[in-house]
Amino acid sequence: MTTIANGYVVEMNYTLTDNSGEVLDTSNGKAPLAYIQGKNNIIPGLEKEMMGKKVGDTFKVTVAPEEGYGKRNEAMIQSVSKEQFGPEANNVEVGMKFQLEGPEGQMLLVTAIEVKESEVVLDGNHPLAGQTLHFDIEVMSLREATKEELEAGEPQKESKSCSGTGCC
Repeated sequence: MTTIANGYVVEMNYTLTDNSGEVLDTSNGKAPLAYIQGKNNIIPGLEKEMMGKKVGDTFKVTVAPEEGYGKRNEAMIQSVSKEQFGPEANNVEVGMKFQLEGPEGQMLLVTAIEVKESEVVLDGNHPLAGQTLHFDIEVMSLREATKEELEAGEPQKESKSCSGTGCC
């Protein structure tokens, strides 16, 4: 029986919970999550635990912050002037997410965590940074990735025939 190895497309059902058991994310009621093993499509700690599993395996994985979304970095929390939000400055609310360009041209996703009279405090940490993550996994399918998928670094999406735009 084939087992998960680098270069394989894996489909899995999962439920992600935090230390208190609160469900943070799940594939229940949705299509399984598909990724290519060895292409860093999922967090390192989970990818490591997937290696060698086979279709039908069900198991639990606990991932420490260092193998998940990293430890929280307080340097990623910064205050910026409300003026930088232009005419929408007075509409900024806690919890809103924004894309900013980082120092090396990369796109950063930040979250407003505090709105003051003249400034907004932004957090560039991943929302799950610093958390121990608990996964319940079921391996649903497994196949070798195509050459195109390996070059793209991700599984090809199923093409559905949609009218007009080609997007569903």
